Amino acid sequence: MSSDKQIDSEIHLRRLTLDEALPKLDEYLDRAFMAGISNIRIVHGKGTGMLRQAVRQYLSKHPLVKSFRPGVYGEGGNGVTMVELVYR
Repeated sequence: MSSDKQIDSEIHLRRLTLDEALPKLDEYLDRAFMAGISNIRIVHGKGTGMLRQAVRQYLSKHPLVKSFRPGVYGEGGNGVTMVELVYR
């Protein structure tokens, strides 16, 4: 994503390693916050659950994250995490 493009309310992390995914997520959270996006969807897939667990642990400590929850039926279930960012 270049800085002149609009920020999407969804990020895909499937098939990335933890070392690739977490920095990408951190940058995305900052850009989404600056763009005024309040609700985002993180697609991490189901897989073994390692990426999902690491993403949710990371979100639990991130200062821009107000709350997060697993996706429900129709949103992607346990393969996604829905995030509400703090109001700027």
